Parts: sequence; structure tokens; C-alpha cells
Amino acid sequence: MTRNTKINALLLLVVAALAVLPLALGLGDDEKEPFAGADAQAETAITEIDPGYEPWFSPLYEPPSGEIESALFALQAALGAGVLAYYFGLRRGRRQGELHARAQLDAAHGASGAGESTAQGA
Repeated sequence: MTRNTKINALLLLVVAALAVLPLALGLGDDEKEPFAGADAQAETAITEIDPGYEPWFSPLYEPPSGEIESALFALQAALGAGVLAYYFGLRRGRRQGELHARAQLDAAHGASGAGESTAQGA
């Protein structure tokens, strides 16, 4: 195994552990909604502190259910990951293209330069 393969396997194991351990250890079992988002937890805390609190604004779109809200969030995350992957792939492709073009240019100059030096020596 190469060093990169070992690092990738270790990272994959850590990500899997982060996803599975909270479920396996039963974290959040004592809560009504064990894995609620930060927005819901903040709303609960504000309501406990000041029951008469009125929000400054309302959302532009309120999904009909939590499942649809989760799906839209996952779609947003997937689109963001796709944009980042495209950007980094484009940068890497450009860098590899520049290196390839430079290598071809150096090879072309090296071949023509060798011919000139032998012609001058004769």
C-alpha cells in the first residue's frame, strides 16, 4: 500500500466512525428530537428564555415537512460539493496541461538544440 492509500483509508475510517458512533453510543436518546439542527435548538432556547419573542423576519419558503427540508439541505450540500470538485479538478487539469505543454516545449527545444550544437562543431 502506498502512503496516500493508507491516508485515504484512515480518513475514510474516521468519517465512518463520526457517522456511526453517535448512533451506536445512543447520544441524544434523552431528547425529543435527538439530532435536530442548530436552528431548531436555537429556536427552542430562545423560546425558553423569552416566550413572547417575535422573529424579525419569516423564511421565504417553509418546506411542508422535515424530510423535504432535509432533502433540500442535502441537495444544497451536493451542489456545493460539485462546484468545489469542479473548481479543484479544473485547477489540477490546467496545472497538468501546463506541465505537459512545458515538457513538450522543452523536448522540442532540446532536440533542435542538439542538432545545432553538432552542426556548429563540424
